[in-house]
Amino acid sequence: MAGSEVKADYWLNEYVTPWDIYSHGITKILAYKQTQYQEMSIVETGAYGKALVLDGKWQSCTGDEFLYHEPLVHPVMIAHGNPKKVLVLGGGEGATIREILRWQSVEKVMMVDIDGEVVDACKEHLVEMHQGAFDDPRVDLRIEDAFKILETTTEKWDIIISDLSDPIEEGPSFPLFTKEYFTQLKEVLAPGGFVVVQAGPTAPAEIRLHARLVNTLQTVYKNVSSYSSFVPTYASPWGFAICTDGALNTQPDPVAIDALLAEKTEGKFRAIDGLALMGMLQTALHVRQAIAPIPTFSPLPNPPNFSGKDRVPLMKESNFLHF
Repeated sequence: MAGSEVKADYWLNEYVTPWDIYSHGITKILAYKQTQYQEMSIVETGAYGKALVLDGKWQSCTGDEFLYHEPLVHPVMIAHGNPKKVLVLGGGEGATIREILRWQSVEKVMMVDIDGEVVDACKEHLVEMHQGAFDDPRVDLRIEDAFKILETTTEKWDIIISDLSDPIEEGPSFPLFTKEYFTQLKEVLAPGGFVVVQAGPTAPAEIRLHARLVNTLQTVYKNVSSYSSFVPTYASPWGFAICTDGALNTQPDPVAIDALLAEKTEGKFRAIDGLALMGMLQTALHVRQAIAPIPTFSPLPNPPNFSGKDRVPLMKESNFLHF
């Protein structure tokens, strides 16, 4: 049981559900800015190191980001086996492209993020995450709208990683979780290619949006599999969905996977090996039960009514507990 000693003066309150709060003890604010698109802070915490916070929502931190970024990237790269061209939508910290670049077969990574000010701040303050990945000559960084790239690119991609905002049913990011968006991804996918989407929490109290997202993906791709990884600073197991029109092996041989990783990558993984991957791909019963009856996200011509909800800005006193 945790002790009662309190060492932080400021606590960032993240509202997990209407009845649950996760409070992160903040020891230092390294950067703060209201960009054109969002409120951004990079902070230091007592337990988990540096963290990126956008619009009051925890994105990732140096202490446990490997439990998010390795599961986001490597299951889909392993499923392909020999990826050469990878498109990343989002991923401002640079940790997603860092993991992609572990693969020796990769010839090009295009990373698209709409907010250049966030990317610049991460380059400066979150070196532990990107580890110089932005300087790799294989990386083509585009500060643009993901929809514009999808509409104009003539390239075909072996892997597409959608590492964008959390699935929500209201607000401007809603179009990122519709059938139309996932169809656009499919149109720029190379034959035999794979898509992976960060798909929100899979804890029982929060699973409805993950279930709707998976069902929406199933209207676009022949094979879709839900999997998750527990990320302590999210206070929840975090869901992903891997998608393809080809074969999808959800019961891989751990020995064969270890051999593939030894041959094709630089190694040094902390979350992924053959045994971990086999376990990760076994979708939990409560997730499968939740997915089955849930409807898809509404198509763009008929979106749900926006409720006008907003997140509590990070720097407002109401979002901190102060001792």
